[in-house]
Amino acid sequence: MSHPVQLIAGLANPGSEYENTRHNAGAWFVEEIANQLNITLRREAKYHGLHALAKIHDQSCHLLIPTTFMNLSGQAVQACMTYHKIPPAALLVAHDEIDLPVGTIKLKFDGGDGGHNGLKDIIRHLNTRQFYRLRIGVGRPNQSKDVVDYVLEPPSKADRLRINEAIARACEVLPLIMQGEMQKAMHALHTEI
Repeated sequence: MSHPVQLIAGLANPGSEYENTRHNAGAWFVEEIANQLNITLRREAKYHGLHALAKIHDQSCHLLIPTTFMNLSGQAVQACMTYHKIPPAALLVAHDEIDLPVGTIKLKFDGGDGGHNGLKDIIRHLNTRQFYRLRIGVGRPNQSKDVVDYVLEPPSKADRLRINEAIARACEVLPLIMQGEMQKAMHALHTEI
């Protein structure tokens, strides 16, 4: 039994020009949770992001989408954690992952940043890697395309559908994540249907 999650941060770049880009997949997850619970994420200056307090499976949990740029995500996450005295082990960061095929979703604890600037900044601010990550597969570009350009483009309609399905699966295991039943949640997510 691990720590129940107290903060879910969905990484993104701010602004309408980035809203539908692959790099914002983490934010799509947090938006979907808010939609399902019928709650509104509101701009909260002290957390440098959009924030809501949600009740998920009888537990309160903060939802956060940083409105800093991706490479400054740690500023927002740390501000919210410090204010609410949330330990790193109770943090779940949802982010796009180019090393996973589109529509694949993985939950993991600890690890490096995998070249992801949002994770890099969170690790730097928190001074630890000991937090949960929900890795949302967006696939890799073919050789001719730069990774940076790729994540800053919208996925195809078919890919977006598969990403949305993966996010829906993650929402289904949220009760397990909230209770700290991470092994069960991982098993449910990582088992191909």
